[in-house]
Amino acid sequence: MKSKQTFLNRTSLWIAALVLAGCASMGGPQSTQVRLSGNEEVPPVQTAGSGTGTVTVNDDRSVSGTIRTQGVPGVAAHIHEAAAGQNGPVIVPMKKTGENEWSTDPGAKLTESQYESYKAGRLYLNVHTPQNKGGEIRGQIRPSSSGGSTSSGY
Repeated sequence: MKSKQTFLNRTSLWIAALVLAGCASMGGPQSTQVRLSGNEEVPPVQTAGSGTGTVTVNDDRSVSGTIRTQGVPGVAAHIHEAAAGQNGPVIVPMKKTGENEWSTDPGAKLTESQYESYKAGRLYLNVHTPQNKGGEIRGQIRPSSSGGSTSSGY
């Protein structure tokens, strides 16, 4: 009888561990840190400017993001959709919210197709300047496949 109870206890613990592991790998907000440079632009841009960004995407496809630049007289910033090495359309505009800082509007949301591109690493942050209207610095958004936080370009 005691061995049967021990077996049941161990089985229960095993099942609980599996459930917890499954919950840990479920979705949830995912924040990605991004480094922006002229080398990431297409074609590459020679610049001393740089930037860092954070993009958070939730399960409902809502997205928020910020970019902080150094040495970049930016006039516009966006989240674009395209793979590394390619240029693509603006999908989420950003507003200047401070000295050398850009942010998405509250309530920004990705379409289902854009969300799939996000998960596949086919979105990027881009800051445009008067000298480089197509973009002076760029950083690809590369989310981790397991949720949580990740870094890109560090």
